[in-house]
Amino acid sequence: MKQYNIEIKWAIAFVLMTLGWMLLERLSGLYNQHIDKHEIYTNFIALPAIAIYVFALLDKRKNFYGGTMSYKQGFISGLIITLIVTAFSPLTQYITTTIIAPQYFPNVIKYAVDAQKMTQQEANDFFNLKNYIVEGLIGAPIMGLVTTAIVAIFTRKTSK
Repeated sequence: MKQYNIEIKWAIAFVLMTLGWMLLERLSGLYNQHIDKHEIYTNFIALPAIAIYVFALLDKRKNFYGGTMSYKQGFISGLIITLIVTAFSPLTQYITTTIIAPQYFPNVIKYAVDAQKMTQQEANDFFNLKNYIVEGLIGAPIMGLVTTAIVAIFTRKTSK
């Protein structure tokens, strides 16, 4: 288990960053008065998410592999982070929608219906905790694997 301490540390950092991001979205009004802009600005979470993977793999390279790391080693490290983040995604979503932003689902449903983007039933079916948990369990590993595959290219380092 000790060999995975770095991955656990960075996965926890990722989860905390995600919760912090959700709080920032709430405080900036993206769950109420600026809900029409939410679908645009929420994508910017990719920036700190990628940064965490970069820092994590650099940390693994420096403090576990002694300054050198192959692509495969970096990819496996990123994969472990992704698995941990994915395992925590239902809890993260639950905390977000019940503690940080309990008004999000009612507000986004009203917005989607009022803007004629969805019918009431479509909005109810899409914007709910169960659906968001399922989406997180699918989206987290996909985005994590893509991020890992790319970041591992840039963080690998062979001995000279």
